[in-house]
Amino acid sequence: MTATATTPAAVTPPAPRSRKPRRRLLGENPLGILFSAPYLVFVIAIFAFPLGFSVYMAFHDYFFTAPGFEAERPFVGFDNFRNVVTDPLVWRSFGNVGVFLLINVPLTVALSMLLATALNRVVHARTFYRVSFYVPYVIASVAVVAVWLFLFNGEGLVNSLLGPLAPDPSWLVNTGLAMPTIALFVTWKGLGFYILLYLAALQGVPKELYESAQMDGAGKVRSFFSVTVPSVRPATLLVVLLATITGANLFTEPYLLTAGGGPDGASVSPALLIYQRGIQQGTPDTAAAIGVILIVFVLIIAWLQRRFVGGEER
Repeated sequence: MTATATTPAAVTPPAPRSRKPRRRLLGENPLGILFSAPYLVFVIAIFAFPLGFSVYMAFHDYFFTAPGFEAERPFVGFDNFRNVVTDPLVWRSFGNVGVFLLINVPLTVALSMLLATALNRVVHARTFYRVSFYVPYVIASVAVVAVWLFLFNGEGLVNSLLGPLAPDPSWLVNTGLAMPTIALFVTWKGLGFYILLYLAALQGVPKELYESAQMDGAGKVRSFFSVTVPSVRPATLLVVLLATITGANLFTEPYLLTAGGGPDGASVSPALLIYQRGIQQGTPDTAAAIGVILIVFVLIIAWLQRRFVGGEER
């Protein structure tokens, strides 16, 4: 018998173990966290910490003390909020800022969109016109207020031009006209910033859309409402949100134009009332409660605007 040679079976190497990707503590790009760390510290120190501390103040019997002096500040629950919601001046301040927003936000959106569209079509002296609209925004409010006081006081230029049609009492001392006048001032001053936002948005609108609209027989007005307005809708939402947040925190203009919210509280705003209660009257706990309510008020308005103006689906 002849022995048959058996060939050894081929040995297959073990399959390599699948290495699971290690999760890095600082993400895929730790260098990005390093670069953004200074701004994160800024946000925590300037926004997050004061917000948390104001909520703490709103629920405690908080008062200012001399440096180094320790005092008990007991928890009082919703007592500060109860005092705030029963104060007629607080309700009036929110009503005033509501009137301000009803005037300022639509005017800001309409005028900035129209002017940005016009400036986008300007060929000659484009830089001059853009800078002209932006200059009032960068000028300090204190300097510009003097001009408006000259224009709208009892013997100002506006009343001189109106003659017998001038309101009596005058604009800034009239309970019905003080807040609308402030709204016009803020609209004029901040218009340049919002024009730049719309100008940036208009650069991304394809020219083919205007050419198609023109071929369909649409004129300039129809092209504006059919092409420009829908194309810059994200910018419109941004303008509405920024104008609302800025208007809800109105402080400098009524403080300077109407000497602290006059006449008889007709132009007092929640932010101005916070300053008066917290600093001038020494009740920071009540001021903090007004601030918390103001934050909730702005968040609700911003949510409604995002839902209806931004076209967010339900």
